[in-house]
Amino acid sequence: MTFNALCIPTRALTRYIKCRPILPLNRRCFAVSAVRLYYEAARTAGRPVGRTGSSPVRTVDLRSDTVTAPGAEMRRAMAEAQVGDDVFGEDPTVNELQKIAADIFGMEAALFVPTGTMSNLIAVMLHCRERGDEMIVGDLSHLHMYEQGGSAQLAGVHSTTVTTLADGTFDLDQLDSKIRHGYPDPHYPRSRLVCVENTHNILGGRVLPLSFLQELRSVAETYGLAVHMDGARLMNAAVALGVRPSVILQHCHSVSACLSKGLGAPAGSMLAGSQDFIQRAVRARKALGGGMRQSGILAAAGKIALKEMPARLGEDHRNARSFAKALTQCSPPIYQVDWSTIETNIVRFGVRAPGLSPTAFCDLMGEVSQGEEEALGQGLRVLMFPHVQGTVRAVWHLDISEEDTQLAAKKAQFVAQRYGSESKRGR
Repeated sequence: MTFNALCIPTRALTRYIKCRPILPLNRRCFAVSAVRLYYEAARTAGRPVGRTGSSPVRTVDLRSDTVTAPGAEMRRAMAEAQVGDDVFGEDPTVNELQKIAADIFGMEAALFVPTGTMSNLIAVMLHCRERGDEMIVGDLSHLHMYEQGGSAQLAGVHSTTVTTLADGTFDLDQLDSKIRHGYPDPHYPRSRLVCVENTHNILGGRVLPLSFLQELRSVAETYGLAVHMDGARLMNAAVALGVRPSVILQHCHSVSACLSKGLGAPAGSMLAGSQDFIQRAVRARKALGGGMRQSGILAAAGKIALKEMPARLGEDHRNARSFAKALTQCSPPIYQVDWSTIETNIVRFGVRAPGLSPTAFCDLMGEVSQGEEEALGQGLRVLMFPHVQGTVRAVWHLDISEEDTQLAAKKAQFVAQRYGSESKRGR
């Protein structure tokens, strides 16, 4: 499959953006389109860049926390891992990882799964036991937007959406209106599941309030629905709230949590729930091709990710806030930051300068331009993604230091000054 096959047609994309409602972001409004150019941005980010001098070019990769590489301790643990056939349940390292995850999450059992997408899909398949059952999801959720509709393709599960609010939650009265109270009327699917996302990706790493989750669980139990959390960045949410992950998950029936984002493992996610849920998940994982053999090599990295890496996530959160603050101090003031949205390791900011689109801004940040080495002391590429309309997304992770953060801020200042100077000359 080529990258072009994955890109959204321009005319269709434009129509979608024009039709998208405005969502408030702390009294300021950004037009939110459900668009994130993962593949197009990734394709251009690695292209060759011009050099204006002889000094080496430094790259600060803020595209995603999925770009992390395992460190020396993690690699050593992988090389020395005790392994067995996990499909037979005989890999001791996988078994230990699953017990660790269940304990951390406060769940009865857990299962090591190759990817978060597969983990979410398994959860949908198990909670929606019959083809034609229905799940309710936020319209800007990752599960709805970026997992290729696998719940419909592979599980035969219908989706209905509720409007995602600026903090990643949704209105519970609207949720109530979407539940199929008329079942078993032959016209309707049966509502089985509600899915939430924590932290919320598209909305810039927002953390779901515990009060919302508690009220959601109450509504779900009233109508016999399950609650599944796409907790790809669950540990970031726990650090931001200052609570154990189990405190968050007491309001959920199941969770999928990634090991390969801010926790730094090279692959893998954990699916957790009741003992019966996980026993059935083993069968679903096998059917989807996720049964691996000596996967303890990956699980060894996952153990370090779960036990040691959460303690450093606060550093990513501080660096993200430091960068956001620097953006507000740039001159001319072309960057707009909504402080209420910066809760974890993601910064979503607006670029408010005529003629400078998010894509064009990311191009400028990702290339070494004339005069940059003299101004900054070196050539610097800062990689980011164009995000929803009028914004850019930057993500902090274990491979981005405080020094990297300061350099990225200086590059943003350089781009602002350069753009300001060119704008004045064009008058």
